[in-house]
Amino acid sequence: MEIGANARLLVVLGDPVTHSLSPMMHNAAIRALGLDAVYVALPTPAAKLLIVLEALAAVAAAGNITLPHKEAAERYVARKTDVCARAGACNTFWTENGVLVGDNTDVTALLTCVRRMADGAGRWLVVGTGGSARAVAIAAATAGAELLVRSRTAARARTFADWAVTRGARARAATERDASDLVINATPLGLQEKDPLPVDPAALRGARAALDLVYTPGETRWVRALRAAGVTAHDGRELLVQQGIAAFARFFPERQGPTEVMRAAVGRALRA
Repeated sequence: MEIGANARLLVVLGDPVTHSLSPMMHNAAIRALGLDAVYVALPTPAAKLLIVLEALAAVAAAGNITLPHKEAAERYVARKTDVCARAGACNTFWTENGVLVGDNTDVTALLTCVRRMADGAGRWLVVGTGGSARAVAIAAATAGAELLVRSRTAARARTFADWAVTRGARARAATERDASDLVINATPLGLQEKDPLPVDPAALRGARAALDLVYTPGETRWVRALRAAGVTAHDGRELLVQQGIAAFARFFPERQGPTEVMRAAVGRALRA
């Protein structure tokens, strides 16, 4: 890929971030459309996030935010879309007249993925309470689903559920007796094969489908365990594509992202 002197800079910020397939996906789209731009991963410790964002604004850059910075990024962007403000989490940003603008394309992507797996309503169980879980809460509210929250501590789950209620969701902390139609892993568990499972499939009641927001080559161990237990399960690769398509429209409003090119790039990278 030729990179010109006037190439537009696009980045993904996270810690860790080397696992991200956003550069491969977006650079494939950039090549397909013949755009003068480049997308790179930029490891960013939490203490440096604001400095990095200010520097990117100064050079009119754009990009994405991944774990664990989505909530902090929402506080740092100068302007934000309604969905970004409602979620309290930012995963996409761009620059307008030197000012950073934030959005949350995870919400739309989640709704698209869930509707392909189920009708979207019913009862969802979300595991985790970070920036990705915030997008799940807004998606659940939009879909009219009841949201159950599971976290490492009951207090954290209750706090998150109380926050979700203020955003229009029917939410409460999950109990061991609760059944759910859909289970969503919104934690980083699964990035490493040795990670513990977010939830033991044997402990789930009534789950018909599951979505792991994590993606790895050959799929995550949790997805494989769920399928072995008879649950329809998908990892986060299609979510990555869907949020990437929405983000691309923010980066290049005059162009339509080549969906199949982006999906194929992700598929090649994750082929076991």
